Amino acid sequence: MKKYLKIILIIAGILLLFAGFFGYKIYKLVMGSEPLTGKQENIPTNTTSIPPITKGVADWLNWRGVNFEGKSATTGIKTDWSNGLEKLWSVNYLCQDKATASWSSVVIQGNRLIVPGRDERNDLVFCLNADNGQLIWKGSYEAKAETAHGPGSRATPFINDDKVYTFGRSGDLVCWQLEDGKLLWRKNVKDEGGIEPSWGFSTTPLVFENMVIVQGGGKALVIAYDKLTGKVLWKSMEGEVGYSASITMNIENEVKLLIYHGKGLSCLNPADGKVRWTVPWPTQYSINATTPIVCSDIVYHTSGYGMGCEAIKVTKDGYSVLWKSDIVEAHHSDPILIDGYIYGYSGESFRNSGQFKCIELLTGQEMWSTDQIGQGTTTFADGYLICQDLKGNIFLIKPETSGFKKIGEIKSAIADVKNPSWTVPVVANGKLYLRYMQQLVCYKLVP
Repeated sequence: MKKYLKIILIIAGILLLFAGFFGYKIYKLVMGSEPLTGKQENIPTNTTSIPPITKGVADWLNWRGVNFEGKSATTGIKTDWSNGLEKLWSVNYLCQDKATASWSSVVIQGNRLIVPGRDERNDLVFCLNADNGQLIWKGSYEAKAETAHGPGSRATPFINDDKVYTFGRSGDLVCWQLEDGKLLWRKNVKDEGGIEPSWGFSTTPLVFENMVIVQGGGKALVIAYDKLTGKVLWKSMEGEVGYSASITMNIENEVKLLIYHGKGLSCLNPADGKVRWTVPWPTQYSINATTPIVCSDIVYHTSGYGMGCEAIKVTKDGYSVLWKSDIVEAHHSDPILIDGYIYGYSGESFRNSGQFKCIELLTGQEMWSTDQIGQGTTTFADGYLICQDLKGNIFLIKPETSGFKKIGEIKSAIADVKNPSWTVPVVANGKLYLRYMQQLVCYKLVP
């Protein structure tokens, strides 16, 4: 009897060890901070003379570019990737110290590239010369941040006129002077009743007319600030924030706001924040993280955690559901609409295994699906999709409804990727920008 009891205790102990190990792995996956890997340099000094601001023919001023569609105006891109792409420059200092991961994408106007970073105590904002990678200016402010997936910023900046707006994961909305990085004003959404979500504030600021708009959550789900002074103009709704960028939509010749928050998709009047209608979409953990797609009077949205996707037909006063399906479940990978068809990833963004699909917007019909390019993010330029998987490989895809067509690929376009490479690639003014934590790599895309 003692012998059997000893065996049972040993087996129980082994099971407890396995349970503890996997429990720790799950905790690190959900709440841990990804350690920085690869080369890490010290932040250089600013350039001695600040160059004048220029404008490009295909600037990328905000999240997903013009009209928030994920499409670049760059033309004439190189499509033969058999010998790779020419690397113009790279930097390795955007995140300092050890567990300071930051995931924000870049924005570009002419020779100005803005990208957030982080050290152990401060949110950082870098302005680099988009052509050669030289540091033009650096901004910083102290901000206490939790470590779930790193303390650095998730939200992409927004360039508007001679200013740039950033939103830190701890709720700091900051206005900087684009020319030299002077901090003009700083507000925190928690001061207005906002509540930080589990994985930090992530909604990219939206600049519209005289306002800059973010999600604050709590008693201030949506907040509009005066873009010049930081004064609160209005607050709207209560509840849990989402992780999606707010965008505008023209409905019946009136501009409205689309807010994809933790419990659904809401349409607001931009003048006063009044809610016109709300589509219930309550995901697990309140994670609505993708950007809605707008096509005329149709809105498409998708989430993970078993929610799937939906297309709705909207008016100023309401909506009707065209179709709802589980055919696409995008965790936090934004799809792209091309000629009435949606191209994008479906599946969880924690592992490099998913489906890349083409579906028809009007019906939700799947045209094709492939597992050949892992799981990742997507951008569009000059008739092609550029997809980046979670390991830092990039793929050139020709979007066709007849079937999946891979034109080229480059392995390890970003080096030393040990954790998921979540930041979306950006194409601006003939260059391709890839960001992974402290790294930013610039490739020549137009010969």
